[in-house]
Order: sequence, then C-alpha cells, then structure tokens
Amino acid sequence: MSESNPNAPSEQCVESEAAASCIEPTRRAVLTALAGCACLAAIEPAAADDDEQPGASERPQKADVLVRAEGDKASQVIKSDDLTLGGPPIRAWPQDPKTSVVRKGSRLNEVVLIKLDPNELDDATRARAPDGVVCYSVICTHAGCPITAWVKQDQGDKNVLKCLCHNSEYDPRQNAQVVFGPAPRRLAALPLTVADGAITVAAPFVGKVGAQQGG
Repeated sequence: MSESNPNAPSEQCVESEAAASCIEPTRRAVLTALAGCACLAAIEPAAADDDEQPGASERPQKADVLVRAEGDKASQVIKSDDLTLGGPPIRAWPQDPKTSVVRKGSRLNEVVLIKLDPNELDDATRARAPDGVVCYSVICTHAGCPITAWVKQDQGDKNVLKCLCHNSEYDPRQNAQVVFGPAPRRLAALPLTVADGAITVAAPFVGKVGAQQGG
C-alpha cells in the first residue's frame, strides 16, 4: 500500500488550479480588451469638431444665422440689439440654422459686424444693411491678415476698420472702400436681413474674399 503525501495537493485542488489557470488568462484578455476600448474612447472625440463637419467650409448661405466668433458669448446667435450704434464691431461666423454647424472650417468665412447710422451709409451699403448693420469679410485684401482694429481714420474724424499688419483702412459706410494703406481693393460685403431680431445672411458675399494673389 502506498502512503499518501500529506503535502501533495488533492485532486480537487489540482483541478481547481488548472481551471483557474485557464480562466485567468481569459480574464486578463477581457480586462485588457476593455482597457483598450476605454483608452480609445478617451482619445476619440464623441463627435467631430464643427470645422470638420459637412458644410463647415462652405461659404455663407442664404438664411444662415450669425454667431459670435469669440469671447465668453462665443457661438451665441447675434441679434441686432446686441450691437451698439457706432461700434465696437463684433466678429462672427455663419451658422447653418438646420444643422447648427458653424461654418468655421475656412478662415475666409469669418466676418465683422458693425451697427452704424443708416443716414451715413451710401446707397449700395444701405441696401444690404438692415437697421444699419453692415457686414464685411474680416480678411484684409492686402496680405490676408485679420482685421482687428476699430479706430479713428488717419485723415478724418470717423472710425474705420483697420488691419494692423500693414495699416490698411476701410470705410464701412462706403462699401468698405480702402481709405488708407496698401490694400488693393475693398472688403467683400455680406448682405444681411433681420428675422425675429436675429441677423441672417440674405445673399452670398459681394466681391472677392481674401487677399490678392501675391499681395
């Protein structure tokens, strides 16, 4: 009769350990897979950014609303009452009212809004400026810098839009014509309308948007 080894594991223990050895790798694989999924979920955004969504790079369309481009109210719809007569200007993006996509996929879509006295506007400007709100491309036609200043005209007493890169100035009352500096042409204008207080696009840009080639 063979003597049993009291230190030897029982058949039940051996079977349990064998099962555990089979289960453990599987469990580890599952946990590893789950961890990998969690990492991917953390890396990949829940939704595409506005500038990557369909329509984000398209030029402003008729009936687009205008939303603020900067500040603590960024992305809020702009209403005529939000603008102060005589400035300062508000920078804005067009937004598709159906999909809510902001068309900021192209920097050429950014515009600047200013509320002016309608009596100060020439006929062409007044025709597309409801409540005296004018809207122009924010891109200087000289070298493509964004227009960031609203200052007294160098040779006058009224404020004008100014590009600080090379000091080109544009008169928003006169269809954004160049009144100073090297810019070769006026800013592109965006015709507007007002619906329920909200400022909306009435038609595509009038004039070429952006800088002159080689300028």
